[in-house]
Amino acid sequence: MLRVINISEGTSVDGPGLRTSIYFAGCIHHCEGCHNPQSWSPEAGRDMTEEDILSVIAYNDFPVTFSGGDPFFQAEAVAHLAQRIKEEQHRNIWCFTGYRWEQLIQQPRFLPLLQQIDVLVDSPFILARRNIQLRFRGSENQRIIDVPTSLREGKMHEITHLY
Repeated sequence: MLRVINISEGTSVDGPGLRTSIYFAGCIHHCEGCHNPQSWSPEAGRDMTEEDILSVIAYNDFPVTFSGGDPFFQAEAVAHLAQRIKEEQHRNIWCFTGYRWEQLIQQPRFLPLLQQIDVLVDSPFILARRNIQLRFRGSENQRIIDVPTSLREGKMHEITHLY
């Protein structure tokens, strides 16, 4: 069971093209100016099964984005869902998190989720560094990371040219 705030079908703000974005409940970052503070509580939203979520993804036939809250708050359950999305539906997965890449790779419990993600947008939103000109980010400190390349090379590989 996963705790989900919302599923946005056909959004274009959470990665390139139209995407199915899943907003998970729970976040410890509590960024000032967060656009989704109702997602901070782990009790927010509703319980959904993997089957329910996979059905919505299959119906829309779009790539997937994980957001929240913070998907790493439910890392184990989201990793299992992501693995099924990759194996059964062969979808590209983007993930937004308030953690920095350097923090995530130090935590073994986060590795199974990282291994399923294609692109990670990392770092907390910082209101003082807000920039509405940025694509797929809210503040200038946030980075767009090629996860498979970063894991393979053992160092963070930032994507600087977007689609």
